[in-house]
Amino acid sequence: MDPMQNLYIGMTAQYSQTVSDSDIKAFSGLSGDKNPVHMSDEYAQKTMFKKRIAHGFMSASYFSAIFGTKLPGEGCVYLSQTLKFIKPVYIGDTVTAIVTLTKINSRSRRLTFDTICVVKNETVISGVAEIYLPKISE
Repeated sequence: MDPMQNLYIGMTAQYSQTVSDSDIKAFSGLSGDKNPVHMSDEYAQKTMFKKRIAHGFMSASYFSAIFGTKLPGEGCVYLSQTLKFIKPVYIGDTVTAIVTLTKINSRSRRLTFDTICVVKNETVISGVAEIYLPKISE
């Protein structure tokens, strides 16, 4: 059965993860972003944040976890993502990424989602994603 047939406007899915020091160090190694606002307590203390913050793209990457495993699921391809970074994420924060299906184009097999990340009921990231769901032959 074609997975497109099970999709409807308003569908949501979410993924949560608590950010740790080791997550930030691992993401820094993978991304190459060694900005001291992420890596140095001493440096971060002198900034407006007062303590180290997580990479914005680390939290935003949680959308990919949802798309590839939950909604729409296996085989989908990320086409685009807009992001607005609203508030910082700190070590120990639990980030919940939430995606909501807002548009289905059955002809092109493209899906549009509102995407947000929330910490303590406050939006820290918002955006819109476009996903392609290829037809898998059986």
